[in-house]
Amino acid sequence: MTPTQTAPAPDLAAVKTRQQAAWSTGDFHVVAARIALTAERLCDTADLHAGWRVLDVATGSGNAAIAAARLGCTSVGVDYVPSLVARGRERAAAEGLDVDLRDGDAEDLPFPDAAFDAVTSVFGCMFAPDHERAAAELLRVCRPGGTIALASWTPEGFIGDLFRVVAAHVPPPAGLRPPMLWGTEAHLRTLFGDGVTSLRVVPRTFTFRFASADEFADVFVRWYGPTAAAYRALGDGGEALRADLAALARDADRLGGGAIAVDAAYTEAIATRR
Repeated sequence: MTPTQTAPAPDLAAVKTRQQAAWSTGDFHVVAARIALTAERLCDTADLHAGWRVLDVATGSGNAAIAAARLGCTSVGVDYVPSLVARGRERAAAEGLDVDLRDGDAEDLPFPDAAFDAVTSVFGCMFAPDHERAAAELLRVCRPGGTIALASWTPEGFIGDLFRVVAAHVPPPAGLRPPMLWGTEAHLRTLFGDGVTSLRVVPRTFTFRFASADEFADVFVRWYGPTAAAYRALGDGGEALRADLAALARDADRLGGGAIAVDAAYTEAIATRR
């Protein structure tokens, strides 16, 4: 009998370094601007109180941090891509909002314990390679009785399909858990365990709208970190990825010609810190 071989655990530090480089590819803000509504929705669902101190983790160009500031919160955001943090500062200044945006890692947040009344993340901390460590940091910096609010793409939704298309061209490291697991209630309950007293997970849908499936593919291979990095890594083979992304969007379109509308499933999770 041939002994079963277990695949070696991925080097999570190396994975994170590659991820950081990928998210620095292009300009994620181009995509973030299109999905800003999801941050506004999450902050409303979380019932953030004016005057609360709120941290947005993996804030990108500041969608949720800015949304919290609009609600009268003392808003702080962190991200490990300095160019996105800088873009977020420009946006906040343009709106006359006082938002403290800093460089920071979701797996090692630069704040003391229980420093915030609420902690949010919109399609952000779900991409941290060490799921347990990222979840532990969300719990650590939230005060007892405080709120943790997350928006995460689901495995079975359109973005899950998109990542499967990318993986067919550029496979992820063996043993790396999919980020879309954060979009499932079972995984969140495992991650947070008895660190929370309640957890409510609600299915949501965001609709991507583009002039055509080809425009969708062009935007994502140029600006969206994971797809842009894969496209560049493939060299001449990048055009096959672009074609597959356009086909994915065309198949998922519900309008039936010309401009496209693609419904992407995600979840909002609202938890109360023990």
